[in-house]
Amino acid sequence: MDICMEQVIDMVHSVKPFFMDNAMSRDVTVKGLADFVTKADTSVQSRLFSELSKHYPGIQFMGEEDHMQAVDFSRPMWILDPIDGTTNLIYSYCHSAVSLGYYENKAISAAVIYNPFTEETFYAVRGQGAFLNGRRIRVTQKTALKDSLIAIGTSPYDKEMAEDNFHIFKEVFKHSLDIRRSGSAALDLAYVASGRVDGFLERNLKPWDYSAGALLVEEAGGQVTNYSLSPLDYSKNQDILASNREIHRELQKVVMS
Repeated sequence: MDICMEQVIDMVHSVKPFFMDNAMSRDVTVKGLADFVTKADTSVQSRLFSELSKHYPGIQFMGEEDHMQAVDFSRPMWILDPIDGTTNLIYSYCHSAVSLGYYENKAISAAVIYNPFTEETFYAVRGQGAFLNGRRIRVTQKTALKDSLIAIGTSPYDKEMAEDNFHIFKEVFKHSLDIRRSGSAALDLAYVASGRVDGFLERNLKPWDYSAGALLVEEAGGQVTNYSLSPLDYSKNQDILASNREIHRELQKVVMS
């Protein structure tokens, strides 16, 4: 199906008031360990589901707040994280984003990541490049991990992974320029795509966490795989490794050491 990116971006921009409504961001329900949903999350998802269904009827919809309901991965669908970085939103950290991907033929073909606090809109269409507010973006050209800045995600819902994860972070820190932790996997991937960091890694991300960002990185010239260097399977949680491509194998060796 042909997707009008200008139209989809306008829909995504329309949810900004929900991010800025302090009452909504503080209306919190605990879903699990370090896992929260706010009224802002559910309002963003409801708005986008309504608008996307109106303009693109018949396309399936997977949203984070639907608890990954049954969908048919042989058919097209929207994959939405209404607010990636909910904890950041609750704490007024101002680093949260809408992440929306359009999935068809076992791949993401269109993507939008929007941070309303900075008014930055990252978007891509497969085969047409990646953009930030209309400007073409590309990954960095760093060729050595020792010169590279790496973003990490701590998998906060999976505390049992902490010992293994922090061993990896220590090794990455020792072999790289430095590491960063932002609290939004979608924005971390967008930052790889735009050259703000050279790589990103996090375990057990859900499809709505990584779908849109993966396309951005690929269209910006980078590479996204799981930790074993296999292609992504968007029907499953994945351990995500993203980079500018130049450092991918070196980073992977450190992660798996």
